[in-house]
Amino acid sequence: MTRSLSYHLLDVFTDRRFAGNPLAVVELDAPLRDAEMQDVAREFNLSETVFLSEPRDPTNSARIRIFTPKRELPFAGHPTIGAAALLAEQRAGELLSRHGIVVALEAAIGVLRCEALRGFGKATYVEVTPPFTPQRLDGAPSAAALASALSLSVEDIGFGSHVPVVYAAGPAFVFVPVRSREVLDRARRSPDAFSAAMGAAVGAYLYTRETVDTACAINARMFANGVGIDEDPATGAAAAAFAGVALEFERPADGEHQLFIEQGHAMGRPSRITLRMAVENRELTRIAIGGQVVRVGQGRLFI
Repeated sequence: MTRSLSYHLLDVFTDRRFAGNPLAVVELDAPLRDAEMQDVAREFNLSETVFLSEPRDPTNSARIRIFTPKRELPFAGHPTIGAAALLAEQRAGELLSRHGIVVALEAAIGVLRCEALRGFGKATYVEVTPPFTPQRLDGAPSAAALASALSLSVEDIGFGSHVPVVYAAGPAFVFVPVRSREVLDRARRSPDAFSAAMGAAVGAYLYTRETVDTACAINARMFANGVGIDEDPATGAAAAAFAGVALEFERPADGEHQLFIEQGHAMGRPSRITLRMAVENRELTRIAIGGQVVRVGQGRLFI
C-alpha cells in the first residue's frame, strides 16, 4: 500500500534561494524502517536529508534523524538548523519576528537546543549549541599524503602556524590549511589517494585566510569521504570542530568570539556560517554555529 509523506526543500546557511546547502526535510506521521529512510535520502541525493517525528519527551519539539545518501549521521549542522527553522516557522511564525523561540530537537547525540529568530522580512536565523566541544584526534595525514589526495603540492599546504590536524565535534574531519584562495579553488579529489588519506574521517576541510567577503575569517571547502557526495556546500559540523583549530593555532584571548566562515563558492552555492566560541583559561567552554534558512519548495513523497 502506497504511503504519502510531506516534505520540504530548504536552503541553509544563506539568505536567498538557490544558494547555501540544500536540504530535504521529511515529516513522518508514523515510523519508517532505517532502510526506507536510507532509500529516501538516496532518492533526494542531497548532502543530507532529515526526518522529523514526534519526540520521546513531549517537552521537546521533535525527534530528528539525519541521513546522507549512504549512511546515517549522529549530528550535522545544516540539517539541524534547517529542521529547527522549519518547525519554528510552522509553529510560531508570528513570535519569530518579535521574540524568537527555542526549538529542542532530540538527536542521536542528545537534545540540541536551537534558538530561532527572524528580522522583519528576512530569512529565519537559527543558532545551535552542540552538547560537546571539539576534540583533537590522532592520525592526521602527512602534508605529502594530503597533497597527493587533493591534487596539490606539499608547498600548497599550511600557512603561519597552521598545519593539518584532525578534530571532531560529532563527525571527525581532517583540517587542511592551504596558503591561498587560488590553491583552494584548484584542489581536486584524487579518488584512490583521497580515501586512503582520510581513513575514518567524514572528509577533508580545506581552508584559507583569503576570502571572497572581507567580513569572513576563512574561505573553506569540504571534500566528503564515504557519505555519497563529493563536496559539501556548507558544513556545520566541520565549522563547529573548527573552533578547536582556531583555539590551537590562533590562541584567542579569554572571552566571547565570533567569526564568519564562507564556503560553497567553488560549487556556485555561496554559504555563510556563523561560529561563536567562548574561551576561558585557554579552553573552549561553549561553541555555537548559526545561519539563515530559506524555504524553496514542498511536496508529497510516495513510498
